[in-house]
Amino acid sequence: MIDKTTELKLDIERIGTVSAILTQPANARGCYVLAHGAGANMRHSFMNKVAEGLADRGIATFRFNFPYMENKQGRPDQPAVAHATIRAAVDEAARLCPGGKLIAGGKSFGGRMTSQAQSKTPLPGVKGLAFLGFPLHAAKKPSAERAEHLAGITIPMLFLQGTRDGLADLGTLKPVIEALGPKAMLHEIEGGDHSFAVLKKSGRSNDEALTEVLDTLAAWIDGLA
Repeated sequence: MIDKTTELKLDIERIGTVSAILTQPANARGCYVLAHGAGANMRHSFMNKVAEGLADRGIATFRFNFPYMENKQGRPDQPAVAHATIRAAVDEAARLCPGGKLIAGGKSFGGRMTSQAQSKTPLPGVKGLAFLGFPLHAAKKPSAERAEHLAGITIPMLFLQGTRDGLADLGTLKPVIEALGPKAMLHEIEGGDHSFAVLKKSGRSNDEALTEVLDTLAAWIDGLA
């Protein structure tokens, strides 16, 4: 259960200040630096559910807005700005959650920007990257170009992907993950779309699909060295 939720301000050197939220259960054994997707901020219902669900599993989360979202601008930040924001978030999460495992990643765009930052210069203290729907390509345009930088990452990576994800054709994604070797793990959410929503005819609910996502993520975090 959630022990405390703290509203914060995150300072990004030479860029500005954005809002952040630390959701911290008592005796958390890890902290997930959770970056939002391109079209919704850190307070989106999906982000709330992930933070609450991980807290129930003993994992803290550090959420934050990218500057473009904080300032209500339409276009996502340039990669350099996104990378700097992620680095500031990782540093702050490490300060606020000492002693536990530090993991980074996030939803779609946020996860991809985190992986780019890690590939350029490793994020201090981060033990693994977890992607909640890695956006491998534009809708209906399968391509692996967005994954080329992943080969330069040496820490473990978890890809949680819906089998109906229009931004990650599994026929394209699977060879990418296989080429990364044992450091990369793919977990498929049967029938899930880019946000793990499932069709009614699947016989299970969106909440049940998200439970699978969170159970898998928590178990993976526990398995990290």
